[in-house]
Amino acid sequence: MKSKPKANRASILFFVASKKLWVSFKDLLPIILVIAFFQIVVLRQPLPNLFDVLFGGVLVVFGLMLFVEGLEIGLFPIGETMAHALARKGSLFWLLTFAFLLGFSTTVAEPALIAVAAEAADIAAQGNLISSADGSLKSYALGLRLSVAFSVGVAILVGVLRILRGWPIQYLIIGGYVLVMLMTLIAPKEIIGIAYDAGGVTTSTVTVPLVAAVGVGLASIIKGRSPLLDGFGLIAFASLLPMIFVMGYGLIVFK
Repeated sequence: MKSKPKANRASILFFVASKKLWVSFKDLLPIILVIAFFQIVVLRQPLPNLFDVLFGGVLVVFGLMLFVEGLEIGLFPIGETMAHALARKGSLFWLLTFAFLLGFSTTVAEPALIAVAAEAADIAAQGNLISSADGSLKSYALGLRLSVAFSVGVAILVGVLRILRGWPIQYLIIGGYVLVMLMTLIAPKEIIGIAYDAGGVTTSTVTVPLVAAVGVGLASIIKGRSPLLDGFGLIAFASLLPMIFVMGYGLIVFK
């Protein structure tokens, strides 16, 4: 008698998991088709290590499914819950402190940022811009990471203030890009490309869902704010300010 409910639960879990796997596979299907087209039609060569490629593809599909499920179960709810709790607490100081530390902490440990900073340090040493000593390389890379992380913290703080005060996002974004263009005119040319790339590496797999959830949660609990109109836009600030801060870092390092 007890085996039927267990069997039903197992079949339901299998159905749900297979459905989510199919969704993940459809998300990756354009990449698969592009690679297959160029290998078969353009290059006319078989894929090297076909078994490894197929096995890796299966792992990617499973990983994407688990990652998306983790975002929906964990990161999105915790971001909205903390935004609600801090807004109800009524403390502007703690809300802004949370916004800054959230942006800083999720960015400083971002693997893409660590990789870009290390590569930038190596290239700067090869170009005789900094010493090739290990300490100089680490110091330059750490400075880049901290500049980007600090800028993202400030960006999330400004984005939260925008939601609280109801500031129009378009004026802030336009003003920010005007400042980026002005900074480009005076920044050392060796740092400009890195600064523009730094705006992209901040949109990481952890930062984006957490920050988006905080914005939506905050806009949904504040009277007169719309989650659709006011809840989004924090990621734009997180991509904009790093360009300004990294060019400022270049002005300091490269004089």
